[in-house]
Parts: sequence; C-alpha cells; structure tokens
Amino acid sequence: MKPIGLVPAAGQGRRIAPLPMSKELYPISFRRTRRDGSLRAKVACEYLLERMRLGGANKAYVIIRPGKWDIPNYLGDGSAMEVALAYLMVHVPFGVPFSLDQAYAFTRDATVLLGFPDILIWPEDVYVTLLKRLSAGSADAVLGLFSTDQPDQVGLVELDEEGVVRGVFEKSNLTHLDLMWAIAVWRPSFTEFLHQFVQARLNQWLAGLAAQELHLTANYQEVPIGDVIHAAIECGLRVEGHTFVDGRYIDIGTPQQLMLAIRQESDAAFAL
Repeated sequence: MKPIGLVPAAGQGRRIAPLPMSKELYPISFRRTRRDGSLRAKVACEYLLERMRLGGANKAYVIIRPGKWDIPNYLGDGSAMEVALAYLMVHVPFGVPFSLDQAYAFTRDATVLLGFPDILIWPEDVYVTLLKRLSAGSADAVLGLFSTDQPDQVGLVELDEEGVVRGVFEKSNLTHLDLMWAIAVWRPSFTEFLHQFVQARLNQWLAGLAAQELHLTANYQEVPIGDVIHAAIECGLRVEGHTFVDGRYIDIGTPQQLMLAIRQESDAAFAL
C-alpha cells in the first residue's frame, strides 16, 4: 500500500495573527506550472505536499476546522500538486492528536507520512529517507530530526547511541538536548496507539462534562503530538530517529520566521 500523507491544518495561528488568509496559504515563492510553464504562487503548505509526493504519497488528508474554508478553496483536489487531496473536519480544539485521529478510519491500515503545513523542511527527499529506515527495521515510527537552538519552542528528542528515541519533550528547558523532530512516518501500530490515546482523553473529557465539572470547551488544555509519542515509547512502542545533519527547517508561524523563509526562497524565485 502506498503511504498516505496527513496534514493537520486546524490551528488558530495565534503567533502570527492577524493574517488575511490561513497561514498555510501564505505565499512564500513562485513555481512554474507543468501545464504551460506559467508562474504561480507557491504557498507554504505546497512545500510539504511536494515532499510527501516525493516520498511516494499520491494522496493526503488535510484536517481543518470550521472557518478555514480558504484551504480547500485554494488547493482544491490537489491535482496541481499531483497529490489527491481530501478534507476532514475536527470540531474539538484539543490539539494535533485529535486532528490526526479524524483520519483513523482512512489510515488505520496504511503507512502514514506526518508533516506540518507551516514548517518548511530541507532536503526535499526527507520522507524517502525515513521510509527506508522504517521498512528496514522494526520501528513503529521514525522521526525526522533537525538541529535546533530554540529548545523552548520545539519538541526536543532524546536519542540513544542506536538512534532509538528515549523521550520527546515539548517546549522544554532541557538545554542539553539539541535535536528537534519536525516530521514522522509510522506504521498502523502507531496509528492504533494514537487512536486509543485520543479516545481515552475524549472519554475523560466527556465524563467531566457529565459530572458538570467542565462546560463545553472550557478548562481544556491542548495535547501536543509529542506527548503521544512519549506515551507510546513508555508503553513499549519502538520509535527511532533519523538526524538530517545538513537539513534545515523554518517554522513560518512567527513573523520573523516567515520573513526569513521569504528571503531565503526569493533567490530561487528570481531564478525562474
């Protein structure tokens, strides 16, 4: 079975708000179309979809929340990027794991490529590398790792000497760790763990509602996907990490990083 892309795009974009569009659609550069060679804006999420296609994914599920209709309006069926796109809705603001679980019925038996549409990643063949490692070993999931000097802004990863992940720590002050994860690939075993994790949290929340301890979405706290990975490791799943020594990433979720991405990609655009 070909791998399937998962693109969580239900975030609020508070760090960079207000914008006139969803941040996933912010124009970063330009590209030439295959049809007639004309120039077309290359928006943030297209970088991720390109890399998923290179990794062998010919379809992807984009998870959005109500109000972000500009994403399907712009991307359409994905034919312009040669990746068939379908859209799923999430109605609870509890974080990325709950968004990803919306695709459970469609991805439960598939190899999954996870990426974030507001993070630009190099090299372009990152998923090819991770899938090779996944298929060659016994890992349930493989994380793509990059060097970082902002430990309090990312999901830090602790590796052993064999490249097995021993812990994932979201936005931590553990300054002795200098690797962060930005993408992942995983088997159905991890999809099942994610589903059970999310269902347990939802049941807990619903129990609180029934006991009138909570009021709709009040008093909730977002759960980072890194917490799910950490919990999976503690429950015995094998998670490995591959470090892209010469790789780089840009999270366009802040004004400073968005400007950096545009500056760096402008040279490529002028070359067109």
